[in-house]
Amino acid sequence: MRIAVSFVRSHRLAVVAVTAALLGSGTGFAQAPAAQVRFTPAREHDVRRTVRLTGSVESRTASVVASEVAGVVIAVEAQEGEWVRKDQPLVRLRTDWYDLQLQEAEGRLQESQARLELAESSLRRSRDLFDEEVISRQDLDDAISEYTAWQGREIQSRAEIAQLRLSLDRLTIRAPFTGVVVRKLTDLGQWITAGGEAMAMVELGILDVRVEVPERYYGELTGGVEAAVTIEALAALQVTGRVIAIIPRADPQARTFPIKLRVPNPDSRIGVGMLAAVDLPIGDNRRGVIVPKDAIVRQGPMVLVYRIGEGEVVEPLPVQTGQGLGAWIVVEGPLVAGDRVVTRGNERLQPGQTVVAGPQEYPVP
Repeated sequence: MRIAVSFVRSHRLAVVAVTAALLGSGTGFAQAPAAQVRFTPAREHDVRRTVRLTGSVESRTASVVASEVAGVVIAVEAQEGEWVRKDQPLVRLRTDWYDLQLQEAEGRLQESQARLELAESSLRRSRDLFDEEVISRQDLDDAISEYTAWQGREIQSRAEIAQLRLSLDRLTIRAPFTGVVVRKLTDLGQWITAGGEAMAMVELGILDVRVEVPERYYGELTGGVEAAVTIEALAALQVTGRVIAIIPRADPQARTFPIKLRVPNPDSRIGVGMLAAVDLPIGDNRRGVIVPKDAIVRQGPMVLVYRIGEGEVVEPLPVQTGQGLGAWIVVEGPLVAGDRVVTRGNERLQPGQTVVAGPQEYPVP
């Protein structure tokens, strides 16, 4: 019983502290006019215990783009920090030598085609003369050999031209995927070897978060489960990630197992290497309280919801957020199912302010 009383008192003290902090930043809240807001009742829902772990943002695809052929850089088409589309030119190399080689190969092809036509005409005459027993079998075989030789020369010339055209195309180093150039590794006038590095790129549209999970939680990990991912460096931006990989090999010193979560990157705001706080669901389902994500108000380090109490007066309640469930999120704090929480118009509310509230519906998770 003492524990229960202590828990209730701690929440009451937290509410008093939050209210005092908010009151200290404003004046005359009693005179504030009634605000038009929308509310949604908090719900009970099957949720899982979560553990907050720190992870690091990684690019799903990161690549050092290299040149397939050697050459001198004559143009750098992209700079660090620039977005580039797949197959967009990044670096161009000098083409003079390959242009001349291509002209020479095309000349040899024309010669081969002319010789092949002559050999084909000669072969037809030789066959007629052989049928009339005018020439020997050896003369016919010589005509066949001449025709076959020039036929091979033509094939060889076409292959050589195709190789040169492919090399010419490779003299333009292109982006292998749509992403951002994070490092320029060559510059104008520089000689780059075959396999030499030109640009470093990362994909930002969809990212991965790598988290090291302590060994004691390993048996409770589940692939495909959703988890709330918070990027504190971006004003506590929160996105929903999904566990895509559980790697069954522990770090021998830390005894942690790496997992990866796939997360969206709205407006490409999240950068590779940022720290992420992951509320990872662990263990079996339990009954918990959920509220719409729109009910969450962040004021500095405080995370609040505004509850509508008696007399249509609002009070700020401190909560801890957990697993995201679509438009809803799990919260822990002095909320119970059925409490009306403000979901529209809560940004400018003041503690103790009277509201005129209407219901706001959200799809049930």
